Amino acid sequence: MSHLPPQTKTLGPCGPLRGTITVPGDKSISHRSLMLSALAVGESRVEGLLEGEDVLATAAAMRAMGAEIQRGADGIWRIHGVGVGGLRQPDTALEMGNSGTSTRLLMGLVASHAITATFTGDASLSGRPMGRVIEPLSAMGAAITASLGGRLPLMLRGLCPAVPITYTLPVASAQVKSAILLAGLNTPGITTVIEPVATRDHSERMLAGFGADLSVEQGPEGRIIQIRGEAELRPQQIVVPGDPSSAAFWLVAASVVPDSDILVANVGLNPTRTGVIAALRLMGADITEENARVVGGEPVADLRVRHATLRAIEVPTELTPSMIDEYPVLFVAAAFAEGRTVARGAHELRVKESDRIAAMRAALELCGVVCEEFEDGLAITGTGGAPIAGGATIASLLDHRIAMSLSVAALHARRPITIDDAAPVATSYPGFYASLDRLAADTAEQAA
Repeated sequence: MSHLPPQTKTLGPCGPLRGTITVPGDKSISHRSLMLSALAVGESRVEGLLEGEDVLATAAAMRAMGAEIQRGADGIWRIHGVGVGGLRQPDTALEMGNSGTSTRLLMGLVASHAITATFTGDASLSGRPMGRVIEPLSAMGAAITASLGGRLPLMLRGLCPAVPITYTLPVASAQVKSAILLAGLNTPGITTVIEPVATRDHSERMLAGFGADLSVEQGPEGRIIQIRGEAELRPQQIVVPGDPSSAAFWLVAASVVPDSDILVANVGLNPTRTGVIAALRLMGADITEENARVVGGEPVADLRVRHATLRAIEVPTELTPSMIDEYPVLFVAAAFAEGRTVARGAHELRVKESDRIAAMRAALELCGVVCEEFEDGLAITGTGGAPIAGGATIASLLDHRIAMSLSVAALHARRPITIDDAAPVATSYPGFYASLDRLAADTAEQAA
C-alpha cells in the first residue's frame, strides 16, 4: 500500500465559514460493509463508501483473502463474497497502513478460519498495542505471535472450528467487541460479548442486516450481545451515511469562527456516535438537525451549525464511548470557550494513532493555550471566544485527527499554524482541505 510523502501545511485566520458540504462516508460503517459483503454469498453493492487509505486497506485485505471487490465508474462498490468460512490463505502479508480498525476487525475474521495471516502497518500503527484483541481471540483458539508489547507486525493462525467464548470487555472498545463477534461468525455455537459500557453498535446493526443470528439484551452486567456461528450472510445494498467524526471538525470550526453558518449534509446520527454533538450543545453550540431520516437502519440528518459563544463544561464521562475519536477537536472547542473545560475518563486516547492526550496538550500549549494534563484527559482554559495566539509548528505524529484538529484551531488564531505533516489526513478525509477552501475563500493557506 502506497503512502503519501510528508506534506507541510500552514493555515491562518479566515473570515466566516459559509456553505453546504458533504463529509466522507462513515469510516466504521465502510470497514464493516466491505468485510461482511466479502463474507456474503452473491453481490453486495455499497454506495457512499469512504475512499480513504484506511478503508482501502480493508478492501485490499479482503481481495487478498478471495473476495472480488470493484469500484464502478458510478462510484458504487460491488463485492462478490466468498461465504462465511470461505476466506483463503493470503499470498503475502496484509498491509494495514495506519488503520487500527482494519487490523483488529480482520484479526477477528481470520481467527476462526483455517488460514494464517501476517499483519503489518506503518510506524504509527506498529506502535499501538493489540493485546486487548489478542487475549479474547487466543481464548477462541487462534495462535498469535506478535512483536514486543503485543504490537505489529504479528502473525495470526486461525482455528477452525474455533471455540465459542463468553467475554466481558475490560474496557469500552467497539473494535474489541467487533473482532470477537466477527470471529464468532464462523464458530460453532454461541459467542457472547458483555459490554458494561455501551459502545458504537454498527457491527450489531450490520450483522443483523446481513442475516446473522444475533441478539442484544440488557442485563445487570451491561449489554449482552450473542451471535450464533456458522452463519449464512445475504448480500445487501448499503448506503453509507456521512461520518459524524468527520462532521465534528466543521461543527467546531463554525462554532468558533465568528459569523459562520455551515450546513453539513447527510450525517449519520447513530446514538452511539453523537457524544460530541451532545458535548458541544452543553457548551452552548448552535447545532440543529434538519431533514431527519433513516437510511439503511441508521438515523441520518443534515446538521446546521452557526457561530456561538461557547462555555466551559465538565465533559460527562458517560459520553466518552460515543465520542472517543472526537476528543481532539473537542479540545480545540474548549480552547475558545469561556472558562476551564475538564475532560476526563478518556484513557483510550493514550493508545490511538498517537497519544492524543499528550499530543493535543503539547500542540495547544505551543499555540498559547493553558492546559493541564491528566492520565485520562485534559483541562483546558479557553479564551472566551478571542483568537488563540497560534504561530507554532505542530507535530501531527502521523495522526490524521491531530492534523485536522489543529487546522481548525488555526482558523481563529492570531498567527498562522503550521502542521508538520498533513498527509495522514488522507487516511480518513482525503477532501478535507478542499472542503475548507470552499467554505473559506479567504483562508490564508500555503503548502510547502
